[in-house]
Amino acid sequence: MNPRDLLAELIAIDSVNPDLVPGGNGETAIADHCTDWFRHNNFEVHRLEQRRGRPSLVAVRRGTGGGKSLMLNGHIDTVGTSGYDGDPLAPEIKDGRMFGRGAFDMKSGVAAMMVAATKATEHPLRGDVIVACVADEEHGSFGTEEVLTRFTADAAIVTEPSHLEVTLAHKGFVWFDVEIEGKAAHGSRPELGVDAIAKAGHFLVALEQLGQDLTTRHHLLGTGTVHASLISGGEEASTYPSSCRITLERRTIPGETPDVVENELRKILDHLTATVPDFRATLTRGLARDPFEADPDAEIVRTLIAGLGEPPVIRAEPFWTDCALLDRAGIPCLLFGVDGAGAHAATEYVDLASLDRLTDVLTRTITGFCG
Repeated sequence: MNPRDLLAELIAIDSVNPDLVPGGNGETAIADHCTDWFRHNNFEVHRLEQRRGRPSLVAVRRGTGGGKSLMLNGHIDTVGTSGYDGDPLAPEIKDGRMFGRGAFDMKSGVAAMMVAATKATEHPLRGDVIVACVADEEHGSFGTEEVLTRFTADAAIVTEPSHLEVTLAHKGFVWFDVEIEGKAAHGSRPELGVDAIAKAGHFLVALEQLGQDLTTRHHLLGTGTVHASLISGGEEASTYPSSCRITLERRTIPGETPDVVENELRKILDHLTATVPDFRATLTRGLARDPFEADPDAEIVRTLIAGLGEPPVIRAEPFWTDCALLDRAGIPCLLFGVDGAGAHAATEYVDLASLDRLTDVLTRTITGFCG
């Protein structure tokens, strides 16, 4: 039962997220493979597929009773393969590393948790062991959201890559669209037009200043951030633009809510409306995801650290993960995964020694928490 062999099998299966890459293969084939693997290893298997062709898989090994349940969570979708240096679906081992799309983010974590759950339950434990292989983390995370409508646990571990460091916090984010209103007119008639793009410049300057003014710090994550992500406007060179749309992202730290962020932006827009002639804009909130912070004294954190057998490195991540959804559902959790590099990049690899180490630590953690 080797996580390296399982990882190679998973890398070879195209599971590109079709919400990121139109026409992407999705999770069906890899979910089928994991289903066969779990059934061969005598797990109870549940397939969840509210969105057709986008399945998540939950495999359960029931305990004898009286123990705590633990969920291991990892996503089986990947980003696209276009532009990858070499064959992204042909796992290659070189210098102690395995290369391929998803090797680092995060089929390595999926392979480790599958093998660890099997090893840890070779002898019955008192608590249930739940392994969630989820869809769509790379886009909207509806996979974990769907799992949480059917399953819960006393604690969870998300096996996103963390360089074998104990990750106890990460940032959240909120997306907004700002629509600046102008007035179309021929370029030769400035007295009739209002340049929405020029008005948008006032907002962009204020947005940059907002980023500089974000001084509230988290002890692991630092400050929140804000940036303009997309901008579009105008019809043709000889016409004053009637509108300009800016999409922005605000990365949040614990304590910063979507409402707090929206109020920041509305204050800026209200000020510009009052001080800049002909400035008019509307603000629309998009996708929002909470930041995450684990309790360092939670039993699952203490159990995993004990399984390390050495003083841990405690860290936080600037990116968002499914930990926030588990935490919001009342499941104490943390993030712990492999070492490597190349998430979303042209070359991606996992350090194979770290894959073995992750599998061992997870095995000990499962036994300690559920036993």
